[in-house]
Amino acid sequence: MLARVYSCAVIGLDGVIVEVEVDITQGWPGMDIVGLPDTAVKESAARVQTAIRNAGLPYPRQRIVVNLAPASVRKEGPAYDLPIALGIVMMQGNLHPDALKDAIVVGELSLDGIVRHTRGVLPMAATAREKGFKRIFVAEQDAAEAALIPDLEVYPAPTLSALYAHLAGLRPIEPYRPSNIAPAPLFAPVDFAEIKGQEHAKRALEVAAAGGHNVLMIGSPGAGKTLLARALPGILPEMTLEESLEVTKIYSIADQLPAGMPLIRHRPFRAPHHTISHAGLVGGGNIPHPGEISLAHRGVLFLDELPEFGTRVLEVLRQPMEDKVVTISRAKGSLTFLANFQLVAAMNPCPCGYSGDPVKACTCAPGAVTKYQKRISGPLLDRIDIHIEVPRLEYEKLSTDRMGELSAVIRQRVEATRQRQRERFAALRSSENSSHAVLCNADMRLAEIRQFCKLDETGQMLLRSAMSRLNLSARAYHRVLKLARTIADLAGSESIYPEHLAEALQYRPRLELG
Repeated sequence: MLARVYSCAVIGLDGVIVEVEVDITQGWPGMDIVGLPDTAVKESAARVQTAIRNAGLPYPRQRIVVNLAPASVRKEGPAYDLPIALGIVMMQGNLHPDALKDAIVVGELSLDGIVRHTRGVLPMAATAREKGFKRIFVAEQDAAEAALIPDLEVYPAPTLSALYAHLAGLRPIEPYRPSNIAPAPLFAPVDFAEIKGQEHAKRALEVAAAGGHNVLMIGSPGAGKTLLARALPGILPEMTLEESLEVTKIYSIADQLPAGMPLIRHRPFRAPHHTISHAGLVGGGNIPHPGEISLAHRGVLFLDELPEFGTRVLEVLRQPMEDKVVTISRAKGSLTFLANFQLVAAMNPCPCGYSGDPVKACTCAPGAVTKYQKRISGPLLDRIDIHIEVPRLEYEKLSTDRMGELSAVIRQRVEATRQRQRERFAALRSSENSSHAVLCNADMRLAEIRQFCKLDETGQMLLRSAMSRLNLSARAYHRVLKLARTIADLAGSESIYPEHLAEALQYRPRLELG
């Protein structure tokens, strides 16, 4: 007779139910764990034995065999400590075999029997509900995260002994009752009103926020590029609950959920240093984990000093920028992570930073400038909708006490524009997977562009001329149309007029850098 306890593994962004089978046989005392476990799972033998004894429960002096099925799925991490311990207790007849038949058990054990936090609880809870389980037992600090999934009873287990007492009917544990989650304070370290001048750049960022477009800012050092980028979260629209759950799932798997915040309500803002590795940016490892582009899902990925990033690191951005997902392939299989991010990049025009500056002369040789600019390839630049120059600020603008427009006011316009887009694409979303749904203009594909970005005769003539003069590719052509659609939405217009198209065209680079 075997003891069976159900747990869950996380593969990519999804959970897989794991059946923990425990058998006690005659033989030299010890524990064998099979079913493709990693080192952390194998080490659970020592943790489980000590935790059971310190909880005041009997531990068998026989051979224990633990099988984690399915054996084809690699098991990693200490989340199987608690189900293994309960299986051993059940095998000795101290728990009824049906005590956990409709439950998922997840948790790491300390040596004194305390149940510790494990990563990936949210996708585990979602999988449990999807597979028909009614209950889930997790550590106390993970209960709020698991409770985000409706129609699933969440039991916070402080210790192994307390959980045993609950299952044995001695001292019941009350199910976790989630309180109303208050909206998180808006993450915006800089208000647009505090940024002096740069009206053209502010307008471009408003357009970018309204449609989810990618931005490249070029300017000399100290012009305010980083400040503008860090002010962008203050005008981004609030995430929907669906978007929040997507982002929270990624952060849960990466074990980067902020303390006391089971649900991420503000859009992520990720700013990795230019020394980041390929795997750190897109994700990777022997068992792939999400990288920075996935952690920026539904938010902003800010790359400062863009040419300083490695060429290989930058080129891997091209496919996720188009497909909104990143697929990491290994010999054991492929995993796909969500990566629908808004790229905001900043760079200097040359190595010294002062090429074209009206005040300070550039000290770079012409060849050095060209080499520096060509670190960014043409195909990558082609995927960036908005190219803007951020000029040096004059003393008069810096010294004035006059404040600009508040981020809250700009955000209202952005919210109204995004609402128009949500209503426009609502019919499309009803028939699509949420992770690939069109939520804003930047997500539009060819079919949506053809349907919602129609031009009148004057607009067609203007775009035909721009195609020739600016040498636009087919991709750039479609990105101009999407950008013009956003500008028209900001103006409250259902049609794209020539003035909307003209503003969209001015955001294209006059000379390609790559």
